[in-house]
This record gives sequence, structure tokens and C-alpha cells, in this order.
Amino acid sequence: MKPITRRHLLRAASTVGLGISGVGSVKSARQVKPQGHITLSFGTYGTRTLKLETVIQTLARIGYDGLEVMTAPNWDATPTNMSPQRRRELRKLLAAHGLTLTALMENLHPSTEDAAHLEGLERLKQVAALGRALAPQTTPLIQTVLGSGKWGQVKDLFLRRLIDWHELAEKEDALIAIKPHRGGGMSRPEEAVWLINQLGNKSRIRMVYDYSHYAFRGMTLENTVATALPYIAHIAVKDTIRKGNATTFVLPGESGNMDYDQLLSLLFQGGYRGDVCCEVSSAVWRQPGYDPVVAAVTCYRNMSTAFARQKIPRPH
Repeated sequence: MKPITRRHLLRAASTVGLGISGVGSVKSARQVKPQGHITLSFGTYGTRTLKLETVIQTLARIGYDGLEVMTAPNWDATPTNMSPQRRRELRKLLAAHGLTLTALMENLHPSTEDAAHLEGLERLKQVAALGRALAPQTTPLIQTVLGSGKWGQVKDLFLRRLIDWHELAEKEDALIAIKPHRGGGMSRPEEAVWLINQLGNKSRIRMVYDYSHYAFRGMTLENTVATALPYIAHIAVKDTIRKGNATTFVLPGESGNMDYDQLLSLLFQGGYRGDVCCEVSSAVWRQPGYDPVVAAVTCYRNMSTAFARQKIPRPH
């Protein structure tokens, strides 16, 4: 058998979703609430070795609707790497390829140190400005985890710092989505909901839903979606597998133990009309031989077929 090349994968990706007639595990979402759509995107957290310009062209060729851009320090798209000219060129490139900037990914941890907190606020301000430059017609959506610790010990710190984040988001006309993370100080959907409600359920602080951080922890897909849905601004997808006594992450759809048909149907029937972003964990992209293009094609194949089975409308 001939080895599978990038060219073969890209060619296969161009036909994914055509002529699919499989029946999903739950009722087709189109039968319930047909208006609107959900975008399918890929995050540049999984393309660290590639320039953003290359990623945009590659994702458009594969068939994605949009992309989430990693903006943390030491990444290609961190704001300090983005001159005014490059921002203009990237904005034109996104438009030319019909891709939506769905989110900007950060890694900001609320700090007990005021100086570090102020640095974090400045980073948020810079990322919001980058988002406006790349997609002027869209409110920048910045997603981040909140760092480590035990919930009972860090929740008041998180809340105190989020008050300032919310104020900045209002000034910058941005949206900040906080992400419960396996092993983090905030690791469950109800904890994110508590923080948002303590802030008065204000629209500038929302939640990222990523079931991979709840799998194998006694939390069901249906219950976590029900808890999170009124607060969700962004969806990340990847699979969780057991590895000995621990867990690790793999590409979405590769383990076979995550029901994306059910997830997409629950989201769409529940009124979600945002983005579903394929996220490649560092547990995957740090592996020897990792190829970001192959990963992007694999994610697209797995997720676009779930969209098609459930008849979830996409913008294109």
C-alpha cells in the first residue's frame, strides 16, 4: 500500500461531507430548528511550526469555515509579531479565502500579584486590538483557561480578577470566554457558571465548553451541555482517552468514545449558533513526527461528517 501523503489527504478532505447518508445517534437538528448555522474551525494552537499566512490558505483548501488564532507570547501571531501592515494583509487574506476569525486563544492565569495582573490586562487589551484589526466587523472573542489550584482556594481570586477583565472587555468591546480545564483551579462547568453569575451574568464574560476536560470524571455529555449552554460562547473539541491510570488527549473523533453527533445536536437544538473549534492538544503536537496539516485534515474529516450526519447548517 502506498503511504498517505498530504496531497492525498487534502484531496480526500475536499470531498468530505458529499453524499453522506448515515443516520446519527440522535434526531437530526435540522428537523427541530433550521435557522442559523454553526461554523467549523481549526485552532492554530496545533500549527505552531507554520506561519499564520500558510495556515489560512491550508485551512481554506481543506474546507474549514474559520480559525482560532493562538496569540500567547512566543507564538507566531502574538500581537508583538503583528505589524500594522501584516495585520492588514492577514485581514485581506482571511477575506479572500472566506475564513472567519472565530476566536483568539490566550493562556492568562489570574495572579495574586498586582503587577502580573496589570500585565495580563495589557495582554488582553493587545489581543482585543489584534482581533479588531483582523476582523473589524466582529467582536473579538478571547478564550483562556484560568490556571491551577483548588477551586475552593482560588475561586475568590478568580472572581476578583475577572471583575477587572470584564471592565476591560467593555472598554475594548471584546468578549472573554473562560475555559474549565481538567486539573485546573476551575475544572467543571458549574464552576464557570458560578463565576459568571457572581459577576451578574454579564455578557462580556462567557464560557468555553470542551467535554474532553469532563470525560472520565463522572460528568455526562448531556448534563454538562445542559449546565453550560446558557453561558457558552465557544466550543472546543478533542478526544480524551485513558492511558494507564491517567488520561490524555487525541484528535477529535480518533478515539471513538466521544459522541459528536449528540454534542452537535444538543448544541444546535439548544440554540447555539457559534463556533466548534478543533483543538490539537500539546499532548499530540509535541509528539515526534507530528504534522499539523495531516492533523487538520483528520479533524475536518471526522467533524465535518458529524455535521453532515446531523444536518447541522454551516455557512458555506
